[in-house]
Amino acid sequence: MASNPLYVLLCSGEHEKIQMAAMLASVGAVSERPVEVFVSMNALMAFEKDKSPAERYHGGAFSDLLKEKNAPDAVTLFEQGKLLGDMKMWVCSMALDVSGWEEDRLVPDLFDGPMGLTKFLSDAEGGQLVTL
Repeated sequence: MASNPLYVLLCSGEHEKIQMAAMLASVGAVSERPVEVFVSMNALMAFEKDKSPAERYHGGAFSDLLKEKNAPDAVTLFEQGKLLGDMKMWVCSMALDVSGWEEDRLVPDLFDGPMGLTKFLSDAEGGQLVTL
């Protein structure tokens, strides 16, 4: 029996929410569960290439703890999920348009391409949707 797919809609730029999305997605993917992640709005900024974790993440007290304790980097967790499991990552086409960004401004080889929200939500009807 195939696992129920997990769909993660990530629109927050808060470090804690990006970290949780990365943990959910990577654990799901390595547990042989199909995972699709849709990155939009403020979350987009955390995926700009060549940024250090200190530049990439902003948040509250728990964000400071994640950095202080050298928790695994969220981008690295997403990369591992893609490498080790059935995981796809999509960047919101509208967020790219509004920000004036091209795909080449994003972390290399992380995204499977741009996608519209309507398509993502349509696909997510067949699985479990988590919004962060």
